[in-house]
Amino acid sequence: MNRRILIFVICLALMVVIFIRMAAGKMAVLWTLQGLGVWIFAFFTLCVFSFLYKDNPFFKFAEHLAVGVSAGFSLIMMIEQTLLRQFITPFFGVVRAAFAQNTVQPLISIDFLVIVPATLGFFLFTRFLPQRAWLARWPIAFIWGLSAGAAIPLGMQGMIFKQLQASMVPLSFSWSGFNNLVIILGVGCCLVYFFFSKEHKGVTGGISKVGIYILMIGFGASFGFTVMSRISLLIGRIQFLMADWLGLLH
Repeated sequence: MNRRILIFVICLALMVVIFIRMAAGKMAVLWTLQGLGVWIFAFFTLCVFSFLYKDNPFFKFAEHLAVGVSAGFSLIMMIEQTLLRQFITPFFGVVRAAFAQNTVQPLISIDFLVIVPATLGFFLFTRFLPQRAWLARWPIAFIWGLSAGAAIPLGMQGMIFKQLQASMVPLSFSWSGFNNLVIILGVGCCLVYFFFSKEHKGVTGGISKVGIYILMIGFGASFGFTVMSRISLLIGRIQFLMADWLGLLH
């Protein structure tokens, strides 16, 4: 069957179901706030699902709206949580109180260290000024240096030390000891696979081949878990369409 004919049949069947459910009063009504929200969510869900047919304006509209809303929300949160709460509100609030009381006593409580990150943040906008664009290098260097200094110890702790700790397990004549033995042998085989100072032939080649199988099992399990998580999201959206929107499930 032609793909366009199949999509037309699906859309026609969906419209028929919508009309029947609306006539029976089983669908979410549009004249309530909750019902309007359900219809909007259903519309955007169908817009995203329309990409299964091909790229189209409905999918692009939903995609651009999602990206725009996410970017706008992140920007507002950064302005409210960082700029206003950490700098403008405490700093200028104290200055206003000092002028209102006609005394410098409130200025003593100002944390003048906030001027440093505020200045560095202002320097970022000098990228729009060609003659002063070099000032943006200072905050960028500070951000990258701080990020690297915080990420490297955390990465070592979480990805190396924890892995070593999980591999150093006791052996015993039990199922737990057998599982620990499998872990130790699997880690050893994988390490031999990444040992390139000796050609993978003979015993070394056999061990490295076992390491390849173990790596493939790990990658397959990780990929399967990712697919199952995406399938669970798909099931959730289908349940929303069938239950909350069409009212076919209870």
